Amino acid sequence: MIAGIIAAGDGSRLRSEGIVTPKPLVEVGGVPIIGRLLRSLANCGINSVRCIINEESTEVRDYVESLLLPIPVSFLVKSTPSSMHSLFELAPRLRNERFLLTTVDSIFAEADLKKFLAAAGDETTGAKAPLLPDGVLAVTDYIDDENPLYVETDREGRITSFPKAGRSGWVTGGLYIFQPRVFDEIPKAQRQGIERLRNFLAHLVRAGYDLRTHAFSRIVDIDHVRDIRTAERMLDGR
Repeated sequence: MIAGIIAAGDGSRLRSEGIVTPKPLVEVGGVPIIGRLLRSLANCGINSVRCIINEESTEVRDYVESLLLPIPVSFLVKSTPSSMHSLFELAPRLRNERFLLTTVDSIFAEADLKKFLAAAGDETTGAKAPLLPDGVLAVTDYIDDENPLYVETDREGRITSFPKAGRSGWVTGGLYIFQPRVFDEIPKAQRQGIERLRNFLAHLVRAGYDLRTHAFSRIVDIDHVRDIRTAERMLDGR
């Protein structure tokens, strides 16, 4: 499986708190978050990565190219207004096969990623899903976000909605496995003026796409300085 990394955000909230380092290079436990992510992807069987970064963060590419990674990483350098636009820019590079998509600032246990790939029927793990859905979304019941995206499912586990308040107690965590056919909805999303990835997900549900969930133990998004400490405690088992 290939992976796409969305790393084109400007990290404005971290900058407002005094961190001027580009977000992908912010360190958690002494390791830049994009370096940690790429190592985890390689360890879990991902065979190549496509990454989008913004035009002000080309040092991110320089850092990654300095690593001795066992998998190739290609870059698209383009500033975008949202993660949805970043995904659409990556689409030509992800259209040929099922892919893992992740935001660069999602911190999680590597063991959870392995289970995620296995549950989605990833051939690299040896698991075989009899009927692969259009998408599988990583979710967590650890909620520490200013604007969490709640998920509700039916009895069969199919996502039915993304309500503003969650009765289920589960929120999305920034990792997804998609079939490339979801890109068929790009023209419709653009005509409808959809501007955010969460709204594109809701559009897929309304359009009848089969989206499922997979639970992670905990996912921490690095949006604030306090999130760095939280992620470090999580990775240390605290």
